[in-house]
Amino acid sequence: MLRTDNLRRALMLSVVLPWLAIASPIGAQQAAPAPAAEQPAILVADQMLITPDRQLIAKGNVEAFQGDVRLQAQRITFEEGSGTLKIEGPIRIDQGGEITILANAAELDRSLRDGLLTGARMVFKQQLQLASLQMTRVGGRYTQLYKTSVTSCHVCEDGKPPLWQIRAERVIHDQVEQQLYFENAQVRVLDVPVFYFPAVRLPDPTLKRTSGFLVPSIRTTSNLGTGVKIPYFFTLGDSRDLTLSPYISSDTRTLDARYRQAFRRGTIELEGAFTRDDLQPDEDRGYLFATGQFDLPRDLQLEFDLKAVSDNAYIADYSLPDLDRLRSEVTLTKSSRDSLLRAALINFKTLRDSESQDLIPSTIGEIYYQKRYFPTSIGGETRLTLEAHGHNRTSDLEGNLTTANGRDHGRVTADLDWRRSWHLAQGVELEWEVGTAIDSFTTYDDSYHPEHSSRITPRSALTLRLPMAKTDASGATQFFEPIVQLGWSNAIGDSVAQDESNYVEFDQGNLLSLSRFPASDAREDGLSLAYGFNWARFAKSGWQAQATLAQVIRQDADNRFSKSSGLGGTTSDLLLAGQLKFNDGIALTARGLLNDSLNFSKAEVRGDWYRDALAVSGSYLWLGTDPNENRTTETSEIWFDGSYEVSPGWKASANLRYDISDARATRAGLGLAFSNECVTVDLSVNRRYTSTTSVDPSTDFGFSISMNGFSINNGSKQYRRSCRQS
Repeated sequence: MLRTDNLRRALMLSVVLPWLAIASPIGAQQAAPAPAAEQPAILVADQMLITPDRQLIAKGNVEAFQGDVRLQAQRITFEEGSGTLKIEGPIRIDQGGEITILANAAELDRSLRDGLLTGARMVFKQQLQLASLQMTRVGGRYTQLYKTSVTSCHVCEDGKPPLWQIRAERVIHDQVEQQLYFENAQVRVLDVPVFYFPAVRLPDPTLKRTSGFLVPSIRTTSNLGTGVKIPYFFTLGDSRDLTLSPYISSDTRTLDARYRQAFRRGTIELEGAFTRDDLQPDEDRGYLFATGQFDLPRDLQLEFDLKAVSDNAYIADYSLPDLDRLRSEVTLTKSSRDSLLRAALINFKTLRDSESQDLIPSTIGEIYYQKRYFPTSIGGETRLTLEAHGHNRTSDLEGNLTTANGRDHGRVTADLDWRRSWHLAQGVELEWEVGTAIDSFTTYDDSYHPEHSSRITPRSALTLRLPMAKTDASGATQFFEPIVQLGWSNAIGDSVAQDESNYVEFDQGNLLSLSRFPASDAREDGLSLAYGFNWARFAKSGWQAQATLAQVIRQDADNRFSKSSGLGGTTSDLLLAGQLKFNDGIALTARGLLNDSLNFSKAEVRGDWYRDALAVSGSYLWLGTDPNENRTTETSEIWFDGSYEVSPGWKASANLRYDISDARATRAGLGLAFSNECVTVDLSVNRRYTSTTSVDPSTDFGFSISMNGFSINNGSKQYRRSCRQS
């Protein structure tokens, strides 16, 4: 007898222990594993001996390793004559953090593909555990567990039952298909039987995709009554799937559907529903949304986002995304460091009762191309921009400048621009810009503007900046930058319809633009002076502040700017913007336009507060009256959305949209969710207060409950309970 006492040693046993087979009892997913003899293993033990009758015995803190597999036991005995392997526990087998097997004892054959484990427990992803009196291995593929309890709840040794468990006479795990088959199964809540299934199949947690039922939900609305939605997921190969979700209540019969497919160079997703309900009896209702993206040859990218709905009220009735216009768009884009090409075809469908579909630009086509050059002879940067735009209204009504009409409009623009900057003495930065734009227009169904018109607009601007920085005694760094720009442009040509630039925003982004209209159908004209400053402070403790103040002065007033744009008259409103950020997760952002009467024509404030247990966002918006923007009354509105982790596992949420002008809420909602390692419960109630001729106010109650453990981790934070020590 050869004996080595109290010595920890390792032996390569590539012939004696074909360790790949040890991987197979714990769910190796290879359909055709490599031959066992090709997989060497390392065996480590306090003591090892080989008896005269050819028994190999390893005992005392026995560990064996092969690839990502690790086995721990107190004693392993291999009998060469019978070809059996006896393992004495406690036994623990781990594979890559995916599956763990615990057992008291095991007896396996020479190949380790068949055998018996007693007092065994199988744990998937440290999440789902299957405890049984005994476990057998058959054919290296199937693991059978008898008298089994299955749960993902934390089980303590105090005798108390888990929150839920599945008791089954037999459970079979197919490691190739990654499925769990239950026979004579009971679903128990606090050890009380609530459901019985003669047979049921569930995926094991290591399987990412498989066909089967998803978590059902119960929904109650004031318009549709109480109903249940039961989604079923179909896998259609590795790159496609389909989800069908029947939604049945006393007032609706709806089938929701979602189809997804991945291609080698792109993806598509279709989402829709077909409905027959009591809100609009004897009518087919539904919607279809389609999105996709494809990488085409020559670095082109195709994207589409299409939306269609049967009627104006469907989206509100079924709590789909809060949209009052449907925008469908197909775009083709190519971009590089010095060029951009974008072509788009857009369609609008209005859901507003106040708008006529025939009188809005429903079909829009656009092509935009820009190329940058860097001439060495004169320096700086030259930009060449070519643009084409056209939109169509379905109405042929010919109106005038002020009345509704079916105007169709087309525009072609060519723009050449050169700019260069210099660094002067004392840190002054000088930038000079010069350019010319040529616009050609075609207008139909309009009795005021000519059918064909054109315009040329030369422009130039000189900008001075003086960026300064300093660090004060507290260690804070401050930045201050005064800016002044003298600009000039001269629009020469015909009067054209302003059909694209009806809504103008004056902010930091277009302060130094020579035309602050959002599109090229309108351009500013004349001499202007823009001035302002940027300031920022970054404290050593982590908080920071930023502020901007600016204004524009013109030689001549431009009556094309609306009242609330802040750009009317010869002197614009004062642009005020600022932001505060604190190192405890609080951020405040504000922007407003202050007129010469010290009143705000537009103002908005946003606040965010994010901490470990708290997430709060809110905003306030103020808009003055402006007939040019179809706003005959003031708009004053607040919006709030927040959540708070009340205690580990419990989270409360709330949202509110309140119209201060009308002194009423437009939307409100409350939610309460509980989640731990074994169950997720979600309760919600939402109320829509607004009403139109096609949509009534409604209240929506939602409830869903799911047993965690039979799916991969969804990425959300989960609270795991612990056992109390006696």
